[in-house]
Amino acid sequence: MKSTQWPVLKTYDFAHLGRIALPLGGIGTGTVSLGGRGDLRDWEIVNRPAKGFAPRQSFFALWVKPAGGAAVTRCLEGPIPHSEYEGGFGSLASNHGLPRFRKVSFSAAYPLGQVHLSDPAVPVRVRLEAMNPLIPGDSKASGIPIAMLRYVLTNTTHRRVEAAVCGSVENFIGRDGTMDVAKDNVNAFRASASVSGVFMRSDGVPTSAEQWGTMALATTATSGVSHRTAWADVNWGDTRLDFWDDFSAEGKLEERDRGKVGTPMASLAVRISLPPKASRSVTFLLAWHFPNRMTWEPKPAEKPKEPAATTTCCAGGSCCGDPNRIGNYYTTQYADAWDVALRTARDLDTLESQTVEFVRSFCQSDLPPVVKEAALFNLSTLRSQTTFRTEDGLLFGWEGCGDKAGCCYGSCTHVWNYEQATAHLFGDLSRLMRVVEFEHATDDIGKMSFRVNLPLSRRREFEIAAADGQMGCLMKLYRDWKLSGDTAMLQELWPKARKALEFCWIEGGWDADRDGVMEGCQHNTMDVEYYGPNPQMQGWYLGALRSGEEMAKSIGDTEFARACRTLFDQGSRWMDQNLFNGDYYEHEIRPIADAAKIAKGLRHQTLGARNLADPELQIGTGCLIDQLVGQFVSHVAGLGYLHDRKSVRKTLASLMKYNFKPALWDHFNHLRTFALQEEPAMLMCSYPKGRRPKRPFPYYNEVMTGFEYTAAIGMLYEGLEKDGLKLIQAIRDRYDGAKRNPFDEAECGHHYARAMASWAAVLALSGFDYSAITQTLTFAARPGKWFWSTGAAWGVCEIRNRGGKMVIKLEVLHGQIALARLKLTGHGECVTPTGTARSGKPITLVI
Repeated sequence: MKSTQWPVLKTYDFAHLGRIALPLGGIGTGTVSLGGRGDLRDWEIVNRPAKGFAPRQSFFALWVKPAGGAAVTRCLEGPIPHSEYEGGFGSLASNHGLPRFRKVSFSAAYPLGQVHLSDPAVPVRVRLEAMNPLIPGDSKASGIPIAMLRYVLTNTTHRRVEAAVCGSVENFIGRDGTMDVAKDNVNAFRASASVSGVFMRSDGVPTSAEQWGTMALATTATSGVSHRTAWADVNWGDTRLDFWDDFSAEGKLEERDRGKVGTPMASLAVRISLPPKASRSVTFLLAWHFPNRMTWEPKPAEKPKEPAATTTCCAGGSCCGDPNRIGNYYTTQYADAWDVALRTARDLDTLESQTVEFVRSFCQSDLPPVVKEAALFNLSTLRSQTTFRTEDGLLFGWEGCGDKAGCCYGSCTHVWNYEQATAHLFGDLSRLMRVVEFEHATDDIGKMSFRVNLPLSRRREFEIAAADGQMGCLMKLYRDWKLSGDTAMLQELWPKARKALEFCWIEGGWDADRDGVMEGCQHNTMDVEYYGPNPQMQGWYLGALRSGEEMAKSIGDTEFARACRTLFDQGSRWMDQNLFNGDYYEHEIRPIADAAKIAKGLRHQTLGARNLADPELQIGTGCLIDQLVGQFVSHVAGLGYLHDRKSVRKTLASLMKYNFKPALWDHFNHLRTFALQEEPAMLMCSYPKGRRPKRPFPYYNEVMTGFEYTAAIGMLYEGLEKDGLKLIQAIRDRYDGAKRNPFDEAECGHHYARAMASWAAVLALSGFDYSAITQTLTFAARPGKWFWSTGAAWGVCEIRNRGGKMVIKLEVLHGQIALARLKLTGHGECVTPTGTARSGKPITLVI
C-alpha cells in the first residue's frame, strides 16, 4: 500500500504521552487502543470494556542490520515512563524487559494516530501510522472490526539496511479482561493473493460463550513473510528468550511446537531491504470477530420449555439459546476475522484515502484548533464500547464505560440528547436511534422509557419517563428528519411522536393544565426529579413544542400544529417573565405534597426527593450550567429562539461570571471529581444570589465536559466567542495526554456520550444549517473555509469577500445533497443552478 501524507492536528511530546490511548476499531465493533509510546493497550474487542487489559507478550518488534554492521533488535515502542513502572511484579507496563527506542512523540488527527520513534543506536527512524476507516456518511466502511498498523522505516544511513518488522499477539480467545474461559486455542497460517498471516480460533471455548470468536494478525506484504503459530513451550521465561533469539538472528521466524499451551502466541514477520536514505513500509492488519454480545441488563435464563410435537421452535426464543444474547451487527457482515482481514485488505487503499480526505478537509477548515480537537477527538466515543449495534443493525449506547463493564445502560435519552456528532456524520445510525425511542420505547399513551431494555421483547421494562429525555427525543426527530428529508420515517414515527408530546398533558403530568409551562414531577439527567418550573426542563419542552409544530405541519396535522404553537408562545413568554432574574433563569420550586397526584412512571422511587412537601435535591436560585440546553439544541436544529434573545445572551455571560473558575484550589466538591486543583473549569451550578438549598441537586458542584460544551457552544452561537473558546480550551487542557487521555472525556464512565456535544461547535462557528425539506443550505456570512456535513454528504464551503459581494465555492467531497437555495445569514441568498450538488462538481455562487 502506498503511504499517504497524513494530516496532523496535534502533536504530543514525551511528557504528554502517558495517558494517551487512541481507540482503533469500527463503530459498534469494540477497539484496541494505540498508546502514546506505540504500545497496544486496552484490548476492548470482546464485547465489553476492558481498561488495562493487555494480552501477555503482545507487541511489535524491529530487527535491522546495516551493510557491514551489527544487527539491532528493538521493541517498536518508546521509553516507559517511571510512573508506569514500580518494579518486579508491581510493574504497570507490559513487556517492560524489552529494549526499546529512546525517543518518541505522538501525532494525531483522529482516527489517524502516528508514533515517531528514533534512537541513535538504531540506523532507521520509524513512524507507526495507525487507523481504522472513518468516513462520514458511510457507516459500513466506518464499522469494520480492524486496526491497521503501518510501520514506515526510513534508513538514516548511507548504507543499505536489511530490516524486519514482527508483530506478536497472544491468542487470548476466551478472555475479555474480566472472565477467563480460554482453552485449546489454535493458530493457523493462511495466505492469499492480498494477505497472509495467522488466523486464531478456539477448539475449547464454547461457541455460545460471550468470549468466543476469532482473531487474525495479517500483513499485506507479498514477500519476505515468515511466521510462528506458537512460541516454544519452555519454562522460566525462556519462551520469550527463544523468540527474541530467533528473530534477532536474521529477522526471520522459525516455527515452534505449541506444546501444552492453551493460548498460543502468533507471530508474523516481514523482512525488507532499504537503500540508503530510503523509506519503506510494512502494513499489518489486526482483525476480530466476536458474535456473542449479551444484553446490558441480563436476566437469569429460564429453563427451556419442551416444545409441542406439532410446532416448530420459535426463532430467537429461550428454547433456541441464551435469551440474554443480542449479538453484534458487524459479525453478520463477515464470516470470521480472516474474512475481515481479507476483504479489508482489498479495499484498504480506498478506505484510507477517503478517511484521510475527511480528516484533512476538516483540519484545513478555518476553525480554531481547539474546536477541531474537541469535535474530532470525541468522535472516538462512537468507536468505543460505549456504542454497539445489535444483530438487526440497530444502534444502542451506554452512557459511558466503566473499566470492566458498561456504565448506565439503555441508550439513556437524557444523556444522548446532548451529543450532535452522530446525526451530522452518520445520519442513518442516528435515525435508527429514533426508531428505538419512538417505535420501541414509547408505549400507547406516549410514555417513553428513558432506558430501553434488550432484547427488544423487554424494551419497556424500565418504566420511568424523563422529562428532558422525552422532549429531547422529539427535537432530535425533527433534526434528523430535516437533515435527511426522510419523510417516510417521520410518517411512520409520527403517531408515537405525537403521543409522546401529548403525554405532557395527562393528569398528574408535566404540564397537566396545558399552559405551556412544565411544573409537574420532572425526572431528568441530574438523576432526580425537579418540582416546579425551571429553565432546563422548560427549554426542552419549548423546543419539543416547536419541533412538534413543524412536524405536524408537514404531516398535515394543522390542528395539532396550532396547539403546539399556542403552548409554545405561552410558555416562552411565561418563562421570560417569571424565571429570568435579570442575570439568569431560576427554578421556582413547587412542591407536590400528595404523591398520588403524580402520574405513574414520572417519579423514581429511590433517587429523588423523599419529602414532597418540601422537596430536597432541587436547583432553586442556582445559576445552572445547562439552563439553556433547549436553546442549544434549537440552534443546532434551526428552530430559532425559544427565549428572549437578550436574556439568552445575558444568561450566558452570567454563566461565565458566576460558574467559571480559573482554578479549583478553593473549590469543595462532595461527589465525583473530573477536574481538580490548578485546572480551570465551569461548575455545574453556582448560587450568586444566595439561598442555596441545604441539599441541592446531586451534581451541583461537579465539573462535566458535556455540560461545559453546551454552555460554551451557546456562547459561540450568541457571538460570545472569546468566552466560548476559553471554556473549550479549558476542557481540552485537562485532556492533554499527561493528565488524561485526549480520546476519553469521562463523566459517569469513560468515553461518555454527552461529550459528543462538542461537534456542535463546528456548526456554531460556521453557521451551518441544512434542510433537506426545503433543500436549503445555510452558512454564516463569514469569510473562510468551512467543513460541513449533513449525515449523508460532506465537503467544504469556501467564502470570500470581494468588494461587498460574497463569492462562495461549494465542494461536495462525499455523497450528494439536494440543493435549491444557498443562504448566508444576515447577508442574502441565491438559487442554485443545478438542484443537486454532487461529489467532484464544485459550485461557485455570488451573493
